[in-house]
Amino acid sequence: MTDRADVPGEVLDELRGICARLPESREEAAWVGTRWRIRKRTFLHVFTAHPGQEGAYSRAAELTEPTVIMTFRAQPEEFGALVGAGEPFFRAAWGQDVVGMKVRPGADWAEVGELLAESYRKLAPAKLARLVD
Repeated sequence: MTDRADVPGEVLDELRGICARLPESREEAAWVGTRWRIRKRTFLHVFTAHPGQEGAYSRAAELTEPTVIMTFRAQPEEFGALVGAGEPFFRAAWGQDVVGMKVRPGADWAEVGELLAESYRKLAPAKLARLVD
């Protein structure tokens, strides 16, 4: 497992604020970076990927510099729209519903919050999903 410090503190702070509003979500160290889970299901994973680094995300995101990558789940109709939109979104290297996003300076955190709420709703038990605005 790598050091969790690979993701800038300001990005983690924004994500922590968003995820704190999602019932029973919890943050934990991942094999690289940090992930947030609802029970045993990961609805958000964030880490820094590097060009030339082994791993599907570096290739999928076509990186030219170290880049913070966030992955989350999307409903089928949203998945197609996000991946089809291109930058900063891309199809993650695994899963049928996993979207990758390059987190750049000036990211729209309100939009990120909406995307993460949907990701959470997709994986959370129905009684918890109903509690999310």
